[in-house]
Amino acid sequence: MAPVSPDSPADLLRRFGLKPKYSWGQNFLGDEHALKKIAEAARLQKDEPVVELGPGLGHLTRALLATGAKVTAVERDRDMVRVLESMKLPGLTVVAGNAAEIDFAKTAGADQVAVVGNLPYHLSSSILFEVLDQSDHVTRAVFTLQLEVVTRLAAPPGGRDYGLLSVLLGLRYDVELVFKLSRNLFHPPPNVDSAVVRLTRRQKPAAEVTDEARFRKLVRAGFAHRRKTLLNSLKGDPAFKAMDLAGALLRAGIDGIRRAETLSVAEFAALERAL
Repeated sequence: MAPVSPDSPADLLRRFGLKPKYSWGQNFLGDEHALKKIAEAARLQKDEPVVELGPGLGHLTRALLATGAKVTAVERDRDMVRVLESMKLPGLTVVAGNAAEIDFAKTAGADQVAVVGNLPYHLSSSILFEVLDQSDHVTRAVFTLQLEVVTRLAAPPGGRDYGLLSVLLGLRYDVELVFKLSRNLFHPPPNVDSAVVRLTRRQKPAAEVTDEARFRKLVRAGFAHRRKTLLNSLKGDPAFKAMDLAGALLRAGIDGIRRAETLSVAEFAALERAL
């Protein structure tokens, strides 16, 4: 197996006369052990199509290729595209594009794909919603994100960390915090520590939902005012204020004085069906 990269991020940047673009959230991970663990977390099979988002200097790209997977790397920074293309790595397809706006399956030329990436923190939510929107085609996703964000995604009901994306992702995916990463492993180091999250698509949703768009609106409305009771939060939302909320809560077996953060995915789904 070839090494993850012959050069550190700092060495590669110097070689190509580049500097990290701070406004783009560029923090490059070059630690071989960490990169190998991320690739292993994706559980890739030989020749399996995987879309890598924001490959940067190609360190994780090499680790993914070492699994035998077919990697399509999507990078919007033209300087990074130049670096990746200069490496001429077998099995790699480089696509210049915005990771938050692409069709994953179409880009990889496959119906079912895995998605992996060390994501710029400011794009985390956008990309996670893209995974949700394209979940019929995304079997699993492994992302390096801000530790605080991963903690929220994987949080169980009942605490302050549990929120909108905890519920929405939980309907379609098993969500796991795989391991943590120190900020000191990155170049340049970010101001926060990171963690790797794995989303594994469920064979069927965690609960029955009759209208997924309405389910999303319901969960969003419930968490819009976290200090309010669920009933009051929903009353304040134009999409629900004209509905028989008290009756729907009664049919779903949910006390309206509870707060959204106490409801499980199954309870939100029951309320959506009752509405």
